Amino acid sequence: MSSHPKDEYYMSLAIAEARKAEAIGEVPIGAVLVIDDEVVAAAYNLRESEHRAIAHAELLAIDQACKKTGAWRLSGSTLYVTLEPCAMCAGAIVLSRVDRVVFGAHDPKAGCAGSLMNLLEEERFNHVCDVTTGVRKEECSAMLSTFFRTLRQRNKEKRKQRLGDKQP
Repeated sequence: MSSHPKDEYYMSLAIAEARKAEAIGEVPIGAVLVIDDEVVAAAYNLRESEHRAIAHAELLAIDQACKKTGAWRLSGSTLYVTLEPCAMCAGAIVLSRVDRVVFGAHDPKAGCAGSLMNLLEEERFNHVCDVTTGVRKEECSAMLSTFFRTLRQRNKEKRKQRLGDKQP
């Protein structure tokens, strides 16, 4: 997919955030929120580390941006995220008035920006976001696939170990 050089650049920053999550055993999802070509917030998933279901990269970035700008309305902003937002994150994006969302990989199991449904462009809400998909899609998808493949392999080895320990 062809995309704007700015989108490529800011998505590379979101990918760098996702790598931070990966380094600490989190699902590698990163987000960067930009207003007037300035990165106002950058975050990555912390759900496992913080034991908080709401510690998604998008929500953490929105929270940071609101604190930094002193406003809950993030008009004029673009949120770059490596994975399509879920329903919870899509709701926060709409409520915080993010104007545009750019994501890398689609999420066929939980994506609410076009895969399962499209909450971000739902005309019945009081705010509609512009959505751009597939920016650095292959890189974002590969990062997630590798993470989950490695996780499954580790879990399989742990099960084998536990079963092996119980045999006489």
